[in-house]
Amino acid sequence: MKKGLKQRDWNEIKTNDSWSIFKIMGEFVQGFETLQRIGPCVSIYGSARMAEGSAVYEQAREVARQLSARGYGVITGGGPGVMEAANRGAFDVGGTSVGLNIELPFEQHNNPYIDPDKSIDFDYFFVRKVMFVKYSQGFVVMPGGFGTLDELFEALTLVQTAKVDPVPIILYDSKFWAGLVDWMKNTLANGYETISPGDPELFHVVDSSDEVVRVIDEFYSKSLLRPNF
Repeated sequence: MKKGLKQRDWNEIKTNDSWSIFKIMGEFVQGFETLQRIGPCVSIYGSARMAEGSAVYEQAREVARQLSARGYGVITGGGPGVMEAANRGAFDVGGTSVGLNIELPFEQHNNPYIDPDKSIDFDYFFVRKVMFVKYSQGFVVMPGGFGTLDELFEALTLVQTAKVDPVPIILYDSKFWAGLVDWMKNTLANGYETISPGDPELFHVVDSSDEVVRVIDEFYSKSLLRPNF
């Protein structure tokens, strides 16, 4: 028993943990039932702190526009910044716009460019991350912070360990990602050998929305994999 906790308090904590299973199950059910009908989609990750008019915001909006014009829906975390820009880009051209929102003490609120029937609120990060991975045919990672890095490495780890089928993972803005890419190649792969030499090939680095579309289109033109299509 943890120091300072009475037996009754500890029993109540264990009981609450058991009941939380049903809430977790409910989030999975809601997510699966909503997203299994959305069609082919690409997840766009990035900072919630990018304001309208900033270069990154407008780049994310254009990426989403072009992907939507090619028939892909867009999935985001449902909040402001890059998430809003991506949902807005899909909304601009009448594309599928999905928002997987999560309750946070700051920064997070639903943006107004999500299709009403495709907006889902989550309490658990891990349930939300399952939805991103299960229902995405690719990932575009715009400049962002800890949350964006978490989402990037989640996708890379699952592909690297063959827990999911390979999908395009695209880092947008070579200047922003240069230090991280250099570290992965020269320190992780070739220095300490904590990843395989070919692991940096799991992702692409691009600087335009045209390149994003080209990478995704080329991947699926050569792949027999058609998840969610």
